[in-house]
Amino acid sequence: MRIYHSQLNKQLQKTLNHTFLVFGDEPWQKNDALAQIKLHAKQQGYDELIRFSNDEHFNFHDLLNEFNSLSLFSSLRIIEIDMGNNKVNEQGSKVLTEIAELQATGQSDVMLILHGNKLDASSSKKKWFKTLEKQGCYIPLYDLEGKGLTIWLSQQCQRLNLNLSADAQRMLIDFFAGNIPALAQEMEKLMLLYNQQYIDANHLESLLIRQSKFTPFQLTDALLAGELSKVNDMLTQMKHEGVVGAQLIWALHNQLSQLEQMQTLLSQGDSFNDVMKQFKVWDKKKPLYQNALKQVSINNIKQAKKRLGQVDLISKTASDFDPFLLLSDVCISLYFADGTQALALDYDMQA
Repeated sequence: MRIYHSQLNKQLQKTLNHTFLVFGDEPWQKNDALAQIKLHAKQQGYDELIRFSNDEHFNFHDLLNEFNSLSLFSSLRIIEIDMGNNKVNEQGSKVLTEIAELQATGQSDVMLILHGNKLDASSSKKKWFKTLEKQGCYIPLYDLEGKGLTIWLSQQCQRLNLNLSADAQRMLIDFFAGNIPALAQEMEKLMLLYNQQYIDANHLESLLIRQSKFTPFQLTDALLAGELSKVNDMLTQMKHEGVVGAQLIWALHNQLSQLEQMQTLLSQGDSFNDVMKQFKVWDKKKPLYQNALKQVSINNIKQAKKRLGQVDLISKTASDFDPFLLLSDVCISLYFADGTQALALDYDMQA
């Protein structure tokens, strides 16, 4: 059976599964899923936990021996296997298939939990995996983004009794996009600070600004205002503060994509107010968008997005480049694309 992470809690309340497969690269969901499963198991009397790791020294026969042995401490046990990159040799495939068949009888005193990186197509078609999935519970973990991230945030607000306005929720998503563990930690902090009090965008913005000298919100606001000198100063300061460049790439990409959509709608005859309403822009930020949309063309936006894509690739494949300097180029390109398009981003730092 395959379910999403958001369905796990309900599934645990329905029936007691003896096999769980948790695979994916998103760390918060993985840690939370494993914590939920183990807590539920403990409540059902599974008091002993045995861990294995599928590394180069691992012998799957040790797993089988442990599975078939009687515990000295508890009649109910959890066997957890960190599958790592999910590479399973022939011996491992046979052992896991045998264990799956034993689990299918329903007579085992063992809860089996396998977890690892995202499964590739070939691994998900292996006999051991298909057999375990058929009689167990498979939870694939996907990156939280777009609608999925919005749903996750809403669920977390309910769980923590957080009363966040829609604008405040969007602000959190923009600020922490690509870093779900940090977002989850921030929401725990908000729960402690505000309890069930109403939190709007202004409350949240002031709190986030107090935590960091400069934030991605301030950077994109300065960019929309056309204050390029201030943008460069912010990038320099954020570099010294240890801000992760990838976080800024996310923020700038979201902002440029939104500007492109807005400019397209305006060119099709939509009014500025209708566009602002469609994108749910609060009043405080409308003048910033009005300024940017008057000054930048659709071609400038596309050129800035193209260069941002190059920055993202360079930052992931080379170490001899300053991502903050490259991001400065992207911001300048939004207003002066004609002047930057002839300049190469992959400059030689040693020149």
